[in-house]
Amino acid sequence: MRIAGAFDNDREEITLNMVAMIDIVFQLLVFFIMTFKIVALEGDFNVRMPLAADKPPEQLMEDVPTLISVKLNSGDNGNIASIDVDDGVDSQTLSGETMYQELTDFVERVLAAATDPASAEDTEVEFDIDYQLKYQFTVKAIGAVSGKVLPDDTVKTLIEKIKFRDNSGN
Repeated sequence: MRIAGAFDNDREEITLNMVAMIDIVFQLLVFFIMTFKIVALEGDFNVRMPLAADKPPEQLMEDVPTLISVKLNSGDNGNIASIDVDDGVDSQTLSGETMYQELTDFVERVLAAATDPASAEDTEVEFDIDYQLKYQFTVKAIGAVSGKVLPDDTVKTLIEKIKFRDNSGN
């Protein structure tokens, strides 16, 4: 049984202050946006699957791309002293003023030796660079293996796949 009027005057109206809640939500949103760090993708994601097993073993070895190793050796004051190149068949040490031209010629010979044009496109260059070497010499070496300008001012592309050896563990 309810008694009318006994508690009617004591009722308070309960309200929520939404302004404070909206302020907090926006502060949290701004905080998370400002502290969010985008992580760059790590590594090369070109996955090379195993070759098909229905081929004879002789043909499996033919499908392996050629890897040219290029070691840039530093000399005094971070200048380049020599370049060691190795494609698994031929190994040379290049030095002197014409070492970049010799590097381009070496890459051209390796690509010309590939009988299949598709295997020439799969040829990769892996750079191993001394820590003390100045950056400008690395850029020149990358330019030497990636292409050259012909006498008619056209560019002949040589190598498109370039990677760097990780020396952080040394």
